[in-house]
Amino acid sequence: MSVEEAVTPGIAVAEGGPYLVQGGIPLTTKAPIMSEHGEPLTWKTSDADRSRDRYALCRCGNSENKPFCDGTHARAEWDASDNAPDGTYAERARSYGGDGIEVFDDRPICVHAGFCGNQVTNVWKMAAETGDSRIRAQAMAMIERCPSGALTYEVDGEQVEPDLPEEIAVIPDGPLWVSGGLEVERSNGTTLETRNRVTLCRCGQSGSKPLCDGSHKDAGFRG
Repeated sequence: MSVEEAVTPGIAVAEGGPYLVQGGIPLTTKAPIMSEHGEPLTWKTSDADRSRDRYALCRCGNSENKPFCDGTHARAEWDASDNAPDGTYAERARSYGGDGIEVFDDRPICVHAGFCGNQVTNVWKMAAETGDSRIRAQAMAMIERCPSGALTYEVDGEQVEPDLPEEIAVIPDGPLWVSGGLEVERSNGTTLETRNRVTLCRCGQSGSKPLCDGSHKDAGFRG
């Protein structure tokens, strides 16, 4: 394929249908590695499938061929409404302060992956204790493992993000983790705010579609 024919990698939300992926975006799986207490510690990434230039991923939650679309959305009853929160992350996110870092959180796009806390503490409590460099480092690591980017941090007023590849990762029984600043076009033709990491609903139940809001857990989504 020539440079002129190259397709810009991106994702388009089909109205009433799947996510249409183009540009040869690698597709992989990322599953949490859990502690003996059931706490997520880090992510295990599978080998990426780089063989597909274009593909369609299920958005309604009913495909028999997940994560791929099999056309079930056309006959299933599901709400395809686009209810993504208004404004930018910077406009919505709440600051929790910090010492050496400033912690931010945007609740409507949280997927409840669980990396933000453990049996002892959580990121919100830790923000007040980041004068201790050990706690600050732990908080940074926990925030960087947040797939949706609901949690972020700034250092000296500048947002610091983990180095993530351009790819789509399927989180088992959860959303699609889109990373690397890929563009997502909404069903109305506008684009979501382009960010280093976002998570897209895969169960059809989110109230922030096409973004995930953690509804898959209450819905008992599997796939």
